[in-house]
Amino acid sequence: MRYLIYGSKDFALILKDMLDYHNLPFVGFIDDFNRGEGVVGSFGEVVLQYPPENHVIVLGIGYNNLAARWRIFERIKAAGYRVATLIHSRAYVRDPNNVGEGSIVMAHATLDCNAAIGEAVVLWPGVVVNHDSRIGRNTFLSPSATICGFVTVGEHCFVGAGAIVVNRMVVPPSSFVKANTLFKG
Repeated sequence: MRYLIYGSKDFALILKDMLDYHNLPFVGFIDDFNRGEGVVGSFGEVVLQYPPENHVIVLGIGYNNLAARWRIFERIKAAGYRVATLIHSRAYVRDPNNVGEGSIVMAHATLDCNAAIGEAVVLWPGVVVNHDSRIGRNTFLSPSATICGFVTVGEHCFVGAGAIVVNRMVVPPSSFVKANTLFKG
């Protein structure tokens, strides 16, 4: 499989570096609004030139608009493509089967035993998702965020850098947890 990245800005460039680090074959960026270095076209153009049997798409859209990001995930799937799941070789993932399609697990992130993340989740470096926790789809966990045991984080959430969600808490869908926050309900 060859890799396309949907997006061409900061987050997409970080994911391109991850592909390079793991020697995965990169084709180009998909951008519906801009042209630039490495951009192979809009999604409509890509569908015509890069068939889903030979290509997988990395979701390189950031967290500024989680609803739009999820619509793009669904658009990719509806066109017949797989959304690439990337797990950095320097991450600890107890069970890769507990990582949803399209999720990104960066270097030094931890997904502990019996923990699971849904589709299109991003675990930035240093994130810890402890045992028996569940992270809902399309959620971003920022660098060094800690999710303690038996936690449920809803879909479409953002958890800031250094935030801690204590044991057995439920973070409702579409929540924004500020950086360096102690979330205890």
